[in-house]
Amino acid sequence: MKNYIDIFKVLANQTRLDMLMWLKEPEKHFDKPTAHLSKNINEKGGVCVGDIQEKAALSQSTVSHYLAMMQHAGLLESERHGKWTYYRRREETVKEVAEFIKREL
Repeated sequence: MKNYIDIFKVLANQTRLDMLMWLKEPEKHFDKPTAHLSKNINEKGGVCVGDIQEKAALSQSTVSHYLAMMQHAGLLESERHGKWTYYRRREETVKEVAEFIKREL
């Protein structure tokens, strides 16, 4: 069973919620060609942490903390390529949370 308390804590912050929404459609929210990981490199894709930081207009440490919280809650996964880290949503967790809300709340 997922720790829904941690997930809801993450979602209770507008910036973290925005980040999760941006990562749903990265090509729409990150228009720089270097912002997201080419599907040719990795079929799963992902957005570079630096581009998330730029869009959020927050310090690197704050964005890194937010992304770590979201990853710990199971909402995101990351992948390193060289010196860059790319984040993407864990769609299965997002679907589980939506089903939990629909079923239990």
